[in-house]
Amino acid sequence: MIEEEAEPEPRDSTKIIGITGGIGSGKSTVSKLIEEAGYPVYYSDIRAKTIVNDHPQLQQQIEELLGEKSYDENGLYDRKYVADLVFEDEELLLKLNSLIHPAVKLDFENWVSQQKTDFVFKETALLFELKLNENCYKSLLVTADDNCRLKRVMDRDNKTYREVETIMLRQMPEKDKVKIADFVIYNNDGLEELEDETKKALEEIIAS
Repeated sequence: MIEEEAEPEPRDSTKIIGITGGIGSGKSTVSKLIEEAGYPVYYSDIRAKTIVNDHPQLQQQIEELLGEKSYDENGLYDRKYVADLVFEDEELLLKLNSLIHPAVKLDFENWVSQQKTDFVFKETALLFELKLNENCYKSLLVTADDNCRLKRVMDRDNKTYREVETIMLRQMPEKDKVKIADFVIYNNDGLEELEDETKKALEEIIAS
């Protein structure tokens, strides 16, 4: 765990909204739309990619867990090597997450302390899996039919049906997320419809 600085406290008036969704759901697109509407968004997965390279203590812990090959000859985190290593090993993945997530948590809290708005948004794929929604004012789920998500990821990432299906099966079922989420955006249609749904969800969140 990263311990270089004390964890700051968010402003009392700051309300954290967690944004999540399974692979191919469109949560990143919704996050961008919310950002364009004037609300700050923290992208957990993107920040994690930077954090694993910026903290020597974390790098040492990851190398101890996964070996020196988890970082390349330039000292940068080798995402493909690590992904291949943990893909079929859930226990190893949990151990890796237990190293990375505390560092992301601290980074997020520092980020929140610098914001000036009453609402901030946190995009994270594992909002419900890690029970991060318990620290949020509200949660927003972006979801879509399985076939729709499959096609999007196959087209976007040039993956096979089986590869995408395997990833989806490893994630929490969408029906379980819908039961937990405070707000749900269904993203089965085009961008125009998604923009309308995001605007409606934002209005409901701000009014809540």
